[in-house]
Formats: sequence, C-alpha cells, structure tokens
Amino acid sequence: MSFIVGVEGVEEMVTRANQNAARNHLSNCEFYRADLSKDLAALPWYKQGFNKIILDPPRTGALEVIRQLQGHNPEMILYISCNPAALSRDGAELVKQGYIAKKFCVMDMFPHTSHVESMMLFVNKNA
Repeated sequence: MSFIVGVEGVEEMVTRANQNAARNHLSNCEFYRADLSKDLAALPWYKQGFNKIILDPPRTGALEVIRQLQGHNPEMILYISCNPAALSRDGAELVKQGYIAKKFCVMDMFPHTSHVESMMLFVNKNA
C-alpha cells in the first residue's frame, strides 16, 4: 500500500485533510503544516523521502522547495501552476536536476477570467 504525505502552508487545510482522511477511512495518509520556502532538512516527514510528488504552489512558484528536493530524486513530479512564468522558471530548475518534461496540459478552470491552470509532468531520467 502506498503512503501519502501532504504538506500545506495553512493549518486549517491540514485539519481539513485529516478530517477527510478519517471520514474516508484512509490510514495511509499524514498531513503537516510547513513553510516550503524554508529549510526542511530537519523535519521528520521530509527525511523519509518520496518517490512521487505533486506540487501545487502559490503564484510565486516552488523554486525553494524544488532546490531542496535535489537529494531525494523522486521518479516523477507533477507541477500544477496558476502562473506560467513560475512554471517556466521552476521547470528549468527541474530540467537542470535531471528531469524531462513528459506531459503538459492547460485547464481553463475559471472561464470568466484570464486565469488558467497549467500542469506539467516531469520524469526523472536517472530513476
């Protein structure tokens, strides 16, 4: 059975995630609150490593956490972005770390606005 670790910047979302897991009888999930722009090396959940990662950062992107992932070498990273410029910048960092952009799609989730969500799947060519 797979084990899932969720990390969120807002404590209320961590509480909701735990409630949803309990409501759905999921025992293979743990959720934590953390500022992913800070050093994560000492956090127990971070030390265990990951084989797949979903990143859904704010508009500013996820550059800080991507740089910290370098030692983990997950097989895949799905990056969900509401800011194409941040996805481009962060994607370039992932390519530097040995990832290949395999799939890309855009979703117009808010049709009455200029906002779109972009998703790119990066695969580790060394995994």
